[in-house]
Amino acid sequence: MTPMEANVTPTSKSINLSQIPQPQNFYSFTLETLQEYFKKFGKEKFRAQQVYKWVYEMRITDIDQMTNLSKDFRSELKKLLTFELPPVIKHLISVDGTQKFLFDVRDGNSVEAVIIPSDDRLTLCLSSEIGCNMSCHFCYTGKQKLKRRLTADEIVGQFMQVHDSLNRAGKGQRISNIVFMGMGEPLDNSDEVFKSIDVFHAQTGINLSLKKITVSTSGLIPEMYKIAQAKVRLAVSLNGYNNDVRSEVMPINKKYPLADLLDECKRYHRATGEKITMEYVLLAGVTDQIDHARQLVRLLKDVPCKVNLIPFNEHPGAGFTRPSDETVQAFHTECMNLGAQVLLRRTMGRDIFAACGQLSTKVGRTEETMDISNSKIGGNNVRSFSGR
Repeated sequence: MTPMEANVTPTSKSINLSQIPQPQNFYSFTLETLQEYFKKFGKEKFRAQQVYKWVYEMRITDIDQMTNLSKDFRSELKKLLTFELPPVIKHLISVDGTQKFLFDVRDGNSVEAVIIPSDDRLTLCLSSEIGCNMSCHFCYTGKQKLKRRLTADEIVGQFMQVHDSLNRAGKGQRISNIVFMGMGEPLDNSDEVFKSIDVFHAQTGINLSLKKITVSTSGLIPEMYKIAQAKVRLAVSLNGYNNDVRSEVMPINKKYPLADLLDECKRYHRATGEKITMEYVLLAGVTDQIDHARQLVRLLKDVPCKVNLIPFNEHPGAGFTRPSDETVQAFHTECMNLGAQVLLRRTMGRDIFAACGQLSTKVGRTEETMDISNSKIGGNNVRSFSGR
């Protein structure tokens, strides 16, 4: 008997094995729902906190090693929980240090997540759906119809697999920020997305500040209040300086036009005090001209926001082209001169199709890497890793 076991109080009630359903995936539970799950079998609330700590703080998923649980409860726990993570099918590393993970999410389906390094943070871009219903014309994921929405354990599982990969690399890197900007519209799967956010924020678990979590939306207005309710950051995929242009590149604008979207953004600001991040993709000849910059600044003049300018990232069958560096810089300069708070987002992971708008569900596709030797970010020395 270990010292920890010697001080353990026996569980209040043994589980009736005939009542046990199929074991549930641990990563699908918030702390509160795990407490409720255990309560059905006569277990105290603190048991959920103990298991949460073992898994998320200590990264122990072998129940036999959870030594502050009684032996009887450990035996019962094996029938209640599994700790399965979505397997990593492929792992690519860009010349700029960006990493892309392709996950198997059952039934022949896959999704991608991206880890983006910068000087002061390590940001994980998560997917929320297999495919997407929004059909944004500049987005590779948008060319694939929605197959299904991810469950919370599949979303949390992306985080845990990347977290474990970083730990194995032994460089002391830790995920500091999460952005729901991968495959799918997060608010089209809001229940599972916000359940996963509860897991990420739980103090007993991953303990990530809500200010370090951003949910991006194409403008699904009826669901946007949930972002303020969850007290996380809001990013809006804007990509148009008026209704006609935005409707051309983002069909959702026909249902939820700009005026309504910007009103909802103001409500978010009133509720949280936080600025909104407006994401604006620069499409050659469509959204990248100096006059477009002037109209964009006028459009947003009453919205507390900052603008992220994103040069279009190529993908097969895109139908758009990337503006020249000179055009991008001129647009950026014009916005700044007009007093906008505007950032030119550095393109990361473009050579491995990991940049904004390039994620896909396709396994074994031929366009896994791209020659960016003429780009500012350098050559095409891509490292590839497969397996779990």
